[in-house]
Amino acid sequence: MIDQNLIRNFCIVAHIDHGKSTLADRFLELTNSISSRQMRSQALDDMDLERERGITIKAHAVRLAYKTGDNKSYQLNLIDTPGHVDFSYEVSRSLTACEGALLVIDAAQGIEAQTMANLYLALDNNLEIIPVINKIDLPSALPDECEAEIVELLGCKKEEILRCSAKTGQGVSEILEAIVKRIPAPNGERSKPLRALIFDSAFDSYRGAAAYVKVVDGILRKGDHIKFFSHAKRFDADELGYRRLGNIQTAELCAGEVGYLFAGIKEVSDIRVGDTITSADNPADKPLPGFIPIKPMVFAGIYPASSEEYSQLRDALEKLKLNDSSLEFTPESSLALGFGFRCGFLGLLHLEIVTERLSREYDQTIINTVPNVVYRVTNKNGEVTTIDNPAKLPDPGSIDFIEEPWVESTIIVPPEYIGGIMKLATERRGRFVNTEYLSQQRACMTIHFPLCEVIFDFYDKLKSISRGYASFDYGIPTYEKGKVIKLDIIINNDPVDALSVIVHRDKAYRYGNALTEKLRSLIPRQLYEVAIQAAIGSKVIARSTVKAQRKNVTAKCYGGDISRKRKLLEKQKAGKKRMKMVGSVEIPQEAFLAALEIER
Repeated sequence: MIDQNLIRNFCIVAHIDHGKSTLADRFLELTNSISSRQMRSQALDDMDLERERGITIKAHAVRLAYKTGDNKSYQLNLIDTPGHVDFSYEVSRSLTACEGALLVIDAAQGIEAQTMANLYLALDNNLEIIPVINKIDLPSALPDECEAEIVELLGCKKEEILRCSAKTGQGVSEILEAIVKRIPAPNGERSKPLRALIFDSAFDSYRGAAAYVKVVDGILRKGDHIKFFSHAKRFDADELGYRRLGNIQTAELCAGEVGYLFAGIKEVSDIRVGDTITSADNPADKPLPGFIPIKPMVFAGIYPASSEEYSQLRDALEKLKLNDSSLEFTPESSLALGFGFRCGFLGLLHLEIVTERLSREYDQTIINTVPNVVYRVTNKNGEVTTIDNPAKLPDPGSIDFIEEPWVESTIIVPPEYIGGIMKLATERRGRFVNTEYLSQQRACMTIHFPLCEVIFDFYDKLKSISRGYASFDYGIPTYEKGKVIKLDIIINNDPVDALSVIVHRDKAYRYGNALTEKLRSLIPRQLYEVAIQAAIGSKVIARSTVKAQRKNVTAKCYGGDISRKRKLLEKQKAGKKRMKMVGSVEIPQEAFLAALEIER
């Protein structure tokens, strides 16, 4: 049993591509936690997607054995965190399992929006912050300017800021020394009843679901009877241990230690991030604070390209959910697309990752419907319902009001681009809160946005306006009343539910007009005229028409009375009218993808 004063639990807080995974690689090398044969870049990132995009999608925890200059052996637990706003709740739980955080900042790019968002989460958890300026070996590095920004942001002394190059290894050993000296030891009590915080989960094909835990109080031993506070289910601890690229078994985990637990749990959904594990025989009085069930914020329909592949898609989603407990899906059917699934995601990046993994890992060809956020609808009788699908919106006559989610966003940008961003924010119904200047070259703007306005192409527009210099991050949504309505797309008098959207009333005409025009160019011509309409309730607000393909039935009439030609044209007209009543319009896949590209 290790002395609790020799344990250090820490995480790394950084913006995407600021060198978090590379710094973790150097820690693994310096502490001899990985052999040269196993070493590769981004060693803690398992998925190809993580390696390609330079982001951490799945959190990792690894134990390092570090010997200081005075020959003391310390146990360092690095709890790696996901690197995107969609996973902010998982980040907050990982931070709760730590006593300190390394704030890593790129010397060439300075402080970014996501850095600040995760820094505030760390400060909320009262963590000891160690600022680190990375990539000082780059020709474009500006470490002195970065240092001034950090002093302004944290109010710390210049001597407290460390400089390193995670790529070359320069300055990394000093960071390990600072972790030991400046981050406090965990303060749990081993004599108290067991309380262990779950900060992540994974699925093993042979052992079932694994919980990654930090033991806050008490001791967790192999064979203990345990239970979860959130659902009171009971299990037996089959295997305990800690992570070092692989699982290393131990007989017990004491207060302050971080490790994994297998307990014959069949479903990852039984292991909820933020939940507390306690002993079933000697339970703790109350759980650890901060647990919130994860709720999806963005919903979209996922349908197989061919209806015969429905069962394969269902199997693929079930397998994917085993490793991603935040993914939700339920079967649904659409008149236009047939049978598919309504899926809930933490955000648009999460949606992108899931669809990419379905394509790569499970060889699925899928069609996405337009993503929607979750609205709260209050009926005139006072009943409140949440709506994640426009097709489920009640009759407008029964609705009292609708609330839409709003988020507080942080945009960090050079001052010369503020005007363009203010214009973009106004177009997206943004509400300005304030602008702070971190330095002469960087301003931090705080703006409130409706979530539906930022989940589509907002980030692309922001990068275009700022020439790639702006960084963007947003927090957990709150709900406010909004003037939103359901817009239906009707093709040949049949509503296409997969193209229905909930939009702000002021933008309904522009969106409806743009979508009908786009569909007109994508839907192939039929032997009869096809009307494409955008409607709010029974009122049509925009219309486009796909002209009919025509056969020249009067070609055989060379001369003669005009009434003969008219008779043939009338006969053709009647035939087309009959055909329109029985014909159905095939909507190509590109039409559904086009709906994703149209600005709301």
